Amino acid sequence: MQRTLARSVSLAGRGVHGDRRVCLTLAPAGADSGVVFSIAGAEIEARWSRVDSTRLRTRLSAEGAAVSTVEHLMAALAALEIDNALIFLDGDEVPALDGSARDFVAAIDEAGVRALPVPRRALRVTKPVRVADGAGWAELRPADRGLHLDVEIAFPGGPGRQRLALDLTPESFRRELAFARSFGFLGDAERLWREGLALGAGLDNTIVFDGDCVLNPLGLRAPDECVRHKMLDAVGDLALAGAPLIGAFRSYRGGHGLNLALLKAAADAGALVADTSLVAAERAHWPPPSLSP
Repeated sequence: MQRTLARSVSLAGRGVHGDRRVCLTLAPAGADSGVVFSIAGAEIEARWSRVDSTRLRTRLSAEGAAVSTVEHLMAALAALEIDNALIFLDGDEVPALDGSARDFVAAIDEAGVRALPVPRRALRVTKPVRVADGAGWAELRPADRGLHLDVEIAFPGGPGRQRLALDLTPESFRRELAFARSFGFLGDAERLWREGLALGAGLDNTIVFDGDCVLNPLGLRAPDECVRHKMLDAVGDLALAGAPLIGAFRSYRGGHGLNLALLKAAADAGALVADTSLVAAERAHWPPPSLSP
């Protein structure tokens, strides 16, 4: 059945890009309402069609209002199978907190979950869809059940080349992805600041590389924390499909732009078909489909 929060819960922190303090409240919502952001009286559906920027974050807009950096919160809601929620903000950016989804998971756990008397809906991937941008690419392919993720990153320095594959479940998200923080490079800082980005980024919410050196005093939370964060971002972006996906996602040197372009391409190609057979208890590990290298 569809699920929402059992009660409201609030968090506060500074935005990683705008560097302004924001209070955010997660509240229950009725069946079939989906995830909706409420900002100064304007409501913005968490759908890919509302995305107006993917520059270092995913931003949604509607009714003259906008909300930035929604991906970590959306990942937590999607992975913990929260279908419906109303999100109130007193600013235009979701707070960064520690740069991961860990605090959002804790907030959802604190609020609790309530089942609604309506079956869950899903979107089944029915045919392969692929988008590319230079050397980077992303694709969706059909799969029997659940969402399989396979993400690879490649940087000339810093994290270098890393790859991770897993089946998305609430348990795998909590264990493997929720803790992974955003990352960036010290050499890019001044350029980003001039563009009005990363104004609130620091060692408390971002892994910072100076060449191959990690500047954070406590280092990494996992040797491959960076690819885990890229996968976390992908979960959040794919959640903007508006329903759980049944399929296999693969990306190489991807990011928000490719993730959202892939959702649009899949929708335009008629590759996402409504499916009401999704039952959380049936989600289990299965051999991942063969994806192109």
